[in-house]
Amino acid sequence: MSDVPPSALGEPCVLLKLGEVVLKGKNRELFERQLQMNIKFALKSLGVKVDVRQRHGVIAILLPEGTGVETADAIALRLTDVIGLVWIHRAWRVAKDPDAVTAAALELVADRPEVERKATFAVRSRRRDKRFPLRSNELDRVVGGAINDKYGLPVRLKNPELTVSIEVDRDEVFVFIDGMPGQGGLPVGTSGRGLVLMSGGIDSPVAAYRMLRRGLQLDFLHFSGIPFTTSESIYKAYALVRALGRFQGNARLFVVPFGKAQQSLKASGADRLQVVAQRRLMLKTAEEVAYRLRRRVLITGDSLGQVSSQTLQNITALDDAVSMPILRPLIGMDKSEIIADARRIGTLQISELPDEDCCTLLTPRRVETQARIADLRQIEKRLDAEELAVQLAGSIQEYKITD
Repeated sequence: MSDVPPSALGEPCVLLKLGEVVLKGKNRELFERQLQMNIKFALKSLGVKVDVRQRHGVIAILLPEGTGVETADAIALRLTDVIGLVWIHRAWRVAKDPDAVTAAALELVADRPEVERKATFAVRSRRRDKRFPLRSNELDRVVGGAINDKYGLPVRLKNPELTVSIEVDRDEVFVFIDGMPGQGGLPVGTSGRGLVLMSGGIDSPVAAYRMLRRGLQLDFLHFSGIPFTTSESIYKAYALVRALGRFQGNARLFVVPFGKAQQSLKASGADRLQVVAQRRLMLKTAEEVAYRLRRRVLITGDSLGQVSSQTLQNITALDDAVSMPILRPLIGMDKSEIIADARRIGTLQISELPDEDCCTLLTPRRVETQARIADLRQIEKRLDAEELAVQLAGSIQEYKITD
Protein backbone atom coordinates (compact mmCIF):
# COMPACT_ATOMS: atom_id res chain seq x y z
CA MET A 1 0.00 0.00 0.00
CA SER A 2 1.37 3.42 -0.91
CA ASP A 3 2.09 6.10 1.68
CA VAL A 4 -0.78 8.19 0.28
CA PRO A 5 -4.14 6.68 1.32
CA PRO A 6 -6.63 5.83 -1.43
CA SER A 7 -9.51 8.30 -1.49
CA ALA A 8 -12.10 5.67 -0.58
CA LEU A 9 -10.30 5.03 2.69
CA GLY A 10 -10.31 8.64 3.81
CA GLU A 11 -7.57 9.58 6.29
CA PRO A 12 -5.47 7.20 8.42
CA CYS A 13 -5.95 7.46 12.17
CA VAL A 14 -5.53 5.39 15.35
CA LEU A 15 -8.41 4.25 17.53
CA LEU A 16 -7.65 3.34 21.15
CA LYS A 17 -9.84 1.16 23.39
CA LEU A 18 -9.78 1.72 27.15
CA GLY A 19 -10.00 -0.93 29.85
CA GLU A 20 -10.42 -0.36 33.57
CA VAL A 21 -10.64 3.39 33.10
CA VAL A 22 -14.25 3.15 31.90
CA LEU A 23 -15.25 1.65 35.27
CA LYS A 24 -14.05 4.59 37.35
CA GLY A 25 -17.37 6.41 37.73
CA LYS A 26 -17.11 9.97 38.97
CA ASN A 27 -13.28 9.82 38.93
CA ARG A 28 -13.14 8.66 35.34
CA GLU A 29 -12.30 12.10 33.95
CA LEU A 30 -9.13 12.25 36.06
CA PHE A 31 -7.96 8.88 34.72
CA GLU A 32 -8.77 9.85 31.13
CA ARG A 33 -6.92 13.14 31.47
CA GLN A 34 -3.80 11.39 32.77
CA LEU A 35 -4.02 8.81 30.00
CA GLN A 36 -4.19 11.54 27.37
CA MET A 37 -1.09 13.18 28.87
CA ASN A 38 0.74 9.84 28.77
CA ILE A 39 -0.26 9.31 25.13
CA LYS A 40 1.04 12.73 24.10
CA PHE A 41 4.28 12.17 26.00
CA ALA A 42 4.81 8.77 24.36
CA LEU A 43 4.39 10.28 20.89
CA LYS A 44 6.81 13.18 21.45
CA SER A 45 9.74 11.16 20.16
CA LEU A 46 7.98 10.63 16.81
CA GLY A 47 7.71 14.37 16.19
CA VAL A 48 4.14 14.21 14.87
CA LYS A 49 1.52 16.65 16.10
CA VAL A 50 -1.67 14.71 16.79
CA ASP A 51 -5.21 15.60 17.82
CA VAL A 52 -6.27 13.46 20.79
CA ARG A 53 -10.06 13.25 21.01
CA GLN A 54 -11.83 11.57 23.91
CA ARG A 55 -14.94 9.61 23.09
CA HIS A 56 -17.14 7.32 25.20
CA GLY A 57 -14.83 4.42 26.03
CA VAL A 58 -12.37 5.16 23.21
CA ILE A 59 -9.76 7.71 22.25
CA ALA A 60 -9.30 8.77 18.63
CA ILE A 61 -5.86 9.89 17.48
CA LEU A 62 -6.42 12.12 14.47
CA LEU A 63 -3.40 12.92 12.33
CA PRO A 64 -2.46 16.00 10.27
CA GLU A 65 -3.87 16.02 6.77
CA GLY A 66 -1.61 14.17 4.34
CA THR A 67 -0.04 11.94 6.99
CA GLY A 68 1.10 8.72 5.38
CA VAL A 69 0.36 5.15 6.30
CA GLU A 70 3.88 4.46 7.56
CA THR A 71 3.67 7.30 10.06
CA ALA A 72 0.24 6.19 11.25
CA ASP A 73 1.54 2.64 11.69
CA ALA A 74 4.50 3.92 13.73
CA ILE A 75 2.16 5.87 15.99
CA ALA A 76 -0.04 2.82 16.56
CA LEU A 77 2.97 0.66 17.38
CA ARG A 78 4.34 3.19 19.88
CA LEU A 79 1.00 3.35 21.66
CA THR A 80 1.04 -0.39 22.37
CA ASP A 81 3.42 0.47 25.23
CA VAL A 82 1.11 3.03 26.85
CA ILE A 83 -0.40 1.51 29.98
CA GLY A 84 -4.16 1.95 30.28
CA LEU A 85 -5.00 0.94 26.70
CA VAL A 86 -6.31 -2.54 25.88
CA TRP A 87 -6.52 -2.37 22.07
CA ILE A 88 -4.85 -0.22 19.44
CA HIS A 89 -6.48 -0.17 16.00
CA ARG A 90 -4.95 1.36 12.89
CA ALA A 91 -8.16 2.69 11.45
CA TRP A 92 -9.43 4.84 8.60
CA ARG A 93 -11.57 7.91 9.17
CA VAL A 94 -14.36 8.34 6.62
CA ALA A 95 -17.43 10.50 6.19
CA LYS A 96 -20.67 9.68 8.01
CA ASP A 97 -22.36 8.34 4.93
CA PRO A 98 -23.35 4.69 4.30
CA ASP A 99 -21.93 4.79 0.76
CA ALA A 100 -18.59 6.20 1.99
CA VAL A 101 -18.40 3.55 4.71
CA THR A 102 -19.15 0.76 2.22
CA ALA A 103 -16.55 2.03 -0.25
CA ALA A 104 -13.92 2.22 2.50
CA ALA A 105 -14.68 -1.32 3.69
CA LEU A 106 -14.39 -2.68 0.14
CA GLU A 107 -11.07 -0.91 -0.34
CA LEU A 108 -9.76 -2.13 3.03
CA VAL A 109 -10.62 -5.76 2.28
CA ALA A 110 -9.18 -5.66 -1.26
CA ASP A 111 -5.55 -6.29 -0.31
CA ARG A 112 -6.23 -8.86 2.40
CA PRO A 113 -4.86 -12.40 1.91
CA GLU A 114 -8.23 -13.76 3.07
CA VAL A 115 -9.74 -12.67 -0.25
CA GLU A 116 -7.38 -14.95 -2.17
CA ARG A 117 -8.37 -18.02 -0.17
CA LYS A 118 -12.07 -17.14 0.12
CA ALA A 119 -12.01 -16.97 3.91
CA THR A 120 -15.13 -16.46 6.00
CA PHE A 121 -15.89 -12.94 7.20
CA ALA A 122 -18.22 -10.83 9.30
CA VAL A 123 -18.96 -7.13 9.71
CA ARG A 124 -19.28 -5.74 13.23
CA SER A 125 -20.74 -2.25 13.54
CA ARG A 126 -21.11 -0.05 16.59
CA ARG A 127 -23.19 3.10 16.44
CA ARG A 128 -22.15 5.53 19.18
CA ASP A 129 -24.03 8.32 17.37
CA LYS A 130 -27.66 7.22 17.21
CA ARG A 131 -28.43 9.92 14.61
CA PHE A 132 -26.76 7.84 11.90
CA PRO A 133 -29.47 6.74 9.42
CA LEU A 134 -28.69 3.02 9.64
CA ARG A 135 -28.80 0.90 12.78
CA SER A 136 -25.82 -1.32 13.54
CA ASN A 137 -27.37 -4.50 12.18
CA GLU A 138 -28.56 -2.68 9.08
CA LEU A 139 -25.08 -1.29 8.43
CA ASP A 140 -23.67 -4.81 8.91
CA ARG A 141 -25.98 -6.14 6.20
CA VAL A 142 -25.28 -3.32 3.73
CA VAL A 143 -21.49 -3.51 4.04
CA GLY A 144 -21.40 -7.30 4.36
CA GLY A 145 -23.57 -7.70 1.28
CA ALA A 146 -21.26 -5.46 -0.75
CA ILE A 147 -18.19 -7.45 0.33
CA ASN A 148 -19.92 -10.73 -0.47
CA ASP A 149 -21.02 -9.50 -3.90
CA LYS A 150 -17.60 -8.15 -4.88
CA TYR A 151 -15.25 -10.76 -3.44
CA GLY A 152 -17.45 -13.82 -2.95
CA LEU A 153 -16.41 -14.31 0.65
CA PRO A 154 -18.80 -16.46 2.71
CA VAL A 155 -20.35 -14.87 5.79
CA ARG A 156 -19.84 -16.51 9.18
CA LEU A 157 -20.98 -14.54 12.20
CA LYS A 158 -19.40 -16.86 14.77
CA ASN A 159 -15.59 -17.02 14.75
CA PRO A 160 -15.03 -15.53 11.27
CA GLU A 161 -11.53 -15.57 9.80
CA LEU A 162 -11.82 -11.88 8.85
CA THR A 163 -13.69 -9.20 10.78
CA VAL A 164 -14.41 -5.74 9.40
CA SER A 165 -15.12 -3.33 12.25
CA ILE A 166 -17.12 -0.13 11.81
CA GLU A 167 -17.60 2.45 14.58
CA VAL A 168 -19.94 5.37 13.98
CA ASP A 169 -18.85 8.35 16.06
CA ARG A 170 -20.01 11.92 16.54
CA ASP A 171 -18.15 13.49 13.61
CA GLU A 172 -16.92 10.54 11.54
CA VAL A 173 -16.92 6.80 11.02
CA PHE A 174 -13.90 4.60 11.80
CA VAL A 175 -13.30 1.49 9.70
CA PHE A 176 -10.61 -1.05 10.55
CA ILE A 177 -9.52 -4.68 10.50
CA ASP A 178 -7.53 -6.33 13.28
CA GLY A 179 -5.70 -4.53 16.06
CA MET A 180 -2.78 -4.81 18.45
CA PRO A 181 -3.26 -5.67 22.14
CA GLY A 182 -2.27 -2.95 24.59
CA GLN A 183 -0.82 -3.17 28.10
CA GLY A 184 -4.12 -2.75 29.96
CA GLY A 185 -4.09 -1.58 33.57
CA LEU A 186 -4.43 1.95 34.94
CA PRO A 187 -2.68 4.99 33.45
CA VAL A 188 0.74 5.58 34.99
CA GLY A 189 0.54 8.44 37.47
CA THR A 190 -3.02 7.84 38.69
CA SER A 191 -2.09 5.86 41.83
CA GLY A 192 0.74 7.93 43.28
CA ARG A 193 4.51 7.45 43.25
CA GLY A 194 6.76 4.67 44.46
CA LEU A 195 10.41 3.65 44.73
CA VAL A 196 11.58 0.28 43.38
CA LEU A 197 14.53 -1.56 44.87
CA MET A 198 16.08 -2.52 41.56
CA SER A 199 18.59 -5.35 41.51
CA GLY A 200 20.12 -6.70 38.34
CA GLY A 201 18.01 -9.86 38.53
CA ILE A 202 14.88 -11.06 36.80
CA ASP A 203 12.35 -10.32 39.55
CA SER A 204 12.52 -6.61 40.35
CA PRO A 205 11.91 -5.34 36.77
CA VAL A 206 8.80 -7.53 36.56
CA ALA A 207 7.63 -6.24 39.95
CA ALA A 208 8.13 -2.69 38.69
CA TYR A 209 6.15 -3.37 35.52
CA ARG A 210 3.26 -4.83 37.50
CA MET A 211 3.08 -1.72 39.67
CA LEU A 212 3.26 0.53 36.61
CA ARG A 213 0.14 -1.28 35.39
CA ARG A 214 -1.54 -0.35 38.68
CA GLY A 215 -0.93 3.32 37.97
CA LEU A 216 2.20 4.00 40.03
CA GLN A 217 4.85 6.42 38.73
CA LEU A 218 8.21 4.88 39.66
CA ASP A 219 11.77 5.80 40.46
CA PHE A 220 14.45 3.14 40.94
CA LEU A 221 17.10 2.55 43.60
CA HIS A 222 20.04 0.23 42.96
CA PHE A 223 22.55 -0.97 45.58
CA SER A 224 26.03 -1.41 44.12
CA GLY A 225 28.83 -3.40 45.73
CA ILE A 226 31.30 -0.58 44.98
CA PRO A 227 34.13 -0.28 46.00
CA PHE A 228 34.42 -4.08 46.17
CA THR A 229 32.81 -4.71 42.78
CA THR A 230 32.99 -3.07 39.37
CA SER A 231 30.34 -0.80 37.84
CA GLU A 232 28.82 -3.67 35.82
CA SER A 233 25.74 -3.94 38.01
CA ILE A 234 25.08 -0.20 37.57
CA TYR A 235 25.19 -0.49 33.78
CA LYS A 236 22.84 -3.45 34.02
CA ALA A 237 20.39 -1.64 36.30
CA TYR A 238 20.49 1.36 33.95
CA ALA A 239 19.67 -0.89 30.98
CA LEU A 240 16.75 -2.46 32.87
CA VAL A 241 15.29 0.91 33.87
CA ARG A 242 15.73 2.13 30.30
CA ALA A 243 13.82 -0.92 29.02
CA LEU A 244 10.99 -0.16 31.45
CA GLY A 245 11.07 3.51 30.47
CA ARG A 246 8.99 2.88 27.38
CA PHE A 247 6.04 2.21 29.70
CA GLN A 248 6.29 5.44 31.69
CA GLY A 249 9.07 7.79 30.51
CA ASN A 250 11.04 10.20 32.70
CA ALA A 251 12.43 7.31 34.76
CA ARG A 252 15.25 8.01 37.20
CA LEU A 253 17.82 5.61 38.61
CA PHE A 254 19.56 6.26 41.94
CA VAL A 255 22.61 4.23 42.96
CA VAL A 256 23.86 3.60 46.50
CA PRO A 257 27.52 2.51 47.02
CA PHE A 258 26.78 -0.30 49.46
CA GLY A 259 29.98 -2.34 49.65
CA LYS A 260 31.46 -0.79 52.81
CA ALA A 261 28.13 -1.08 54.63
CA GLN A 262 28.05 -4.78 53.81
CA GLN A 263 31.60 -5.12 55.12
CA SER A 264 30.54 -3.41 58.36
CA LEU A 265 27.65 -5.85 58.73
CA LYS A 266 29.99 -8.79 58.31
CA ALA A 267 32.40 -7.34 60.88
CA SER A 268 29.51 -6.94 63.33
CA GLY A 269 29.14 -10.71 63.57
CA ALA A 270 25.93 -11.00 61.53
CA ASP A 271 27.05 -14.41 60.25
CA ARG A 272 23.95 -16.36 59.07
CA LEU A 273 21.86 -13.21 59.50
CA GLN A 274 24.06 -11.29 57.03
CA VAL A 275 21.63 -11.46 54.10
CA VAL A 276 18.52 -10.52 56.07
CA ALA A 277 20.42 -7.80 57.98
CA GLN A 278 21.73 -6.21 54.80
CA ARG A 279 18.26 -6.32 53.23
CA ARG A 280 16.87 -4.54 56.28
CA LEU A 281 19.56 -1.91 55.88
CA MET A 282 18.66 -1.57 52.19
CA LEU A 283 15.02 -1.02 53.14
CA LYS A 284 15.96 1.57 55.76
CA THR A 285 18.08 3.38 53.18
CA ALA A 286 15.34 3.12 50.56
CA GLU A 287 12.81 4.54 53.02
CA GLU A 288 15.07 7.54 53.68
CA VAL A 289 15.53 8.09 49.92
CA ALA A 290 11.78 7.73 49.36
CA TYR A 291 11.03 10.39 51.97
CA ARG A 292 13.47 12.76 50.28
CA LEU A 293 11.90 12.10 46.89
CA ARG A 294 8.36 12.30 48.33
CA ARG A 295 7.59 8.73 47.35
CA ARG A 296 4.96 6.94 49.40
CA VAL A 297 5.72 3.26 48.98
CA LEU A 298 8.58 0.81 48.38
CA ILE A 299 8.41 -2.02 45.82
CA THR A 300 10.50 -5.20 45.88
CA GLY A 301 10.66 -8.35 43.78
CA ASP A 302 10.20 -10.77 46.69
CA SER A 303 8.42 -14.05 45.96
CA LEU A 304 7.44 -16.19 48.93
CA GLY A 305 9.82 -19.13 49.38
CA GLN A 306 11.75 -18.51 46.16
CA VAL A 307 15.08 -18.21 48.00
CA SER A 308 16.11 -18.85 51.59
CA SER A 309 15.94 -15.18 52.54
CA GLN A 310 12.30 -14.95 51.40
CA THR A 311 10.65 -17.25 53.93
CA LEU A 312 7.55 -15.97 55.69
CA GLN A 313 9.46 -15.28 58.90
CA ASN A 314 12.25 -13.45 57.08
CA ILE A 315 9.76 -11.34 55.13
CA THR A 316 8.08 -10.44 58.42
CA ALA A 317 11.48 -9.40 59.76
CA LEU A 318 12.05 -7.22 56.70
CA ASP A 319 8.69 -5.47 57.17
CA ASP A 320 9.74 -4.63 60.72
CA ALA A 321 12.72 -2.59 59.43
CA VAL A 322 10.63 0.32 58.09
CA SER A 323 7.32 2.07 58.65
CA MET A 324 6.70 2.76 54.96
CA PRO A 325 4.48 0.21 53.14
CA ILE A 326 6.30 -2.40 51.06
CA LEU A 327 4.52 -3.75 47.98
CA ARG A 328 5.48 -7.21 46.72
CA PRO A 329 3.53 -7.81 43.50
CA LEU A 330 5.34 -11.12 42.80
CA ILE A 331 4.71 -12.62 46.24
CA GLY A 332 2.51 -15.48 44.95
CA MET A 333 4.22 -16.11 41.61
CA ASP A 334 6.59 -18.95 40.79
CA LYS A 335 9.82 -18.45 38.87
CA SER A 336 8.51 -19.72 35.54
CA GLU A 337 5.69 -17.16 35.63
CA ILE A 338 8.11 -14.35 36.46
CA ILE A 339 10.48 -15.40 33.65
CA ALA A 340 7.58 -15.45 31.17
CA ASP A 341 6.63 -11.90 32.17
CA ALA A 342 10.26 -10.75 31.92
CA ARG A 343 10.53 -12.19 28.42
CA ARG A 344 7.30 -10.48 27.35
CA ILE A 345 8.29 -7.01 28.60
CA GLY A 346 11.81 -7.25 27.19
CA THR A 347 13.92 -7.36 30.36
CA LEU A 348 14.88 -11.05 30.52
CA GLN A 349 17.93 -10.88 28.25
CA ILE A 350 19.32 -7.92 30.18
CA SER A 351 18.74 -9.62 33.54
CA GLU A 352 20.59 -12.73 32.36
CA LEU A 353 23.77 -10.77 31.58
CA PRO A 354 26.59 -11.56 34.04
CA ASP A 355 27.51 -8.97 36.64
CA GLU A 356 28.94 -8.64 40.14
CA ASP A 357 25.81 -8.25 42.25
CA CYS A 358 26.10 -6.77 45.74
CA CYS A 359 23.59 -9.35 47.00
CA THR A 360 26.19 -12.10 46.50
CA LEU A 361 28.99 -10.06 48.05
CA LEU A 362 30.11 -11.35 51.49
CA THR A 363 27.26 -13.86 51.56
CA PRO A 364 27.62 -16.50 54.30
CA ARG A 365 27.77 -20.18 53.46
CA ARG A 366 24.39 -20.73 55.12
CA VAL A 367 21.55 -18.20 55.27
CA GLU A 368 19.17 -17.98 58.23
CA THR A 369 15.64 -18.92 57.17
CA GLN A 370 13.95 -18.13 60.50
CA ALA A 371 15.47 -14.77 61.43
CA ARG A 372 14.49 -13.33 64.81
CA ILE A 373 13.70 -9.64 64.83
CA ALA A 374 15.31 -9.17 68.25
CA ASP A 375 18.64 -10.55 66.95
CA LEU A 376 18.53 -8.30 63.91
CA ARG A 377 17.78 -5.23 66.01
CA GLN A 378 20.73 -6.05 68.22
CA ILE A 379 23.06 -6.13 65.18
CA GLU A 380 21.61 -2.81 63.97
CA LYS A 381 22.10 -1.26 67.40
CA ARG A 382 25.80 -2.10 67.30
CA LEU A 383 26.05 -0.53 63.82
CA ASP A 384 23.74 2.45 64.50
CA ALA A 385 21.84 1.33 61.40
CA GLU A 386 19.46 4.30 61.40
CA GLU A 387 22.32 6.78 61.10
CA LEU A 388 24.10 4.55 58.56
CA ALA A 389 20.95 4.51 56.40
CA VAL A 390 20.84 8.31 56.46
CA GLN A 391 24.51 8.45 55.40
CA LEU A 392 23.91 5.95 52.59
CA ALA A 393 20.88 7.92 51.38
CA GLY A 394 23.05 11.02 51.29
CA SER A 395 25.63 9.27 49.11
CA ILE A 396 23.30 8.33 46.23
CA GLN A 397 24.10 9.22 42.65
CA GLU A 398 21.34 9.97 40.14
CA TYR A 399 21.36 8.63 36.59
CA LYS A 400 18.83 10.15 34.19
CA ILE A 401 17.54 7.68 31.64
CA THR A 402 17.84 8.80 28.02
CA ASP A 403 16.21 7.24 24.95
